[in-house]
Amino acid sequence: MRISWGYKIFIAYSLFAAGILFLAYKASRQNFDLVTENYYDAELKYQDVIDQKSNVAVLSEAPRVSHTLKTVSLQLPAEFANKSVRGEMYLYRPSDAGKDIRKNFSTQDGFYQLDLGKDLSGAYELKLSWEAGGKRFYHEKRLFF
Repeated sequence: MRISWGYKIFIAYSLFAAGILFLAYKASRQNFDLVTENYYDAELKYQDVIDQKSNVAVLSEAPRVSHTLKTVSLQLPAEFANKSVRGEMYLYRPSDAGKDIRKNFSTQDGFYQLDLGKDLSGAYELKLSWEAGGKRFYHEKRLFF
């Protein structure tokens, strides 16, 4: 049995249309997370982040960050020994906003350990900001768990 060219064109067009509809359906079900809800406001305030990064650049060394599956440890440079330091650790997961971890901390000796309470896996961006002596500091580091 031979199929005429008219039916072949109809079948090809129908398969193409079904494929486009399937892709549109899959795209509408895709989950996406924004880096921040107020992107424009954060962009306007980015000069503050640049200034805070330059404050870190003049320190004797960058903060040392080490991690295991359940903890993240922070050792600040020697300039912060015996000083009151308060700040925030933000573990940002680019692929899933539901797995982000944000924790405020304070220390007197320049050391802080964050207990995560669960095993993490994947890539995280550690966004560390702290304040001491009226100056603000900001440091970023990529962590792989």
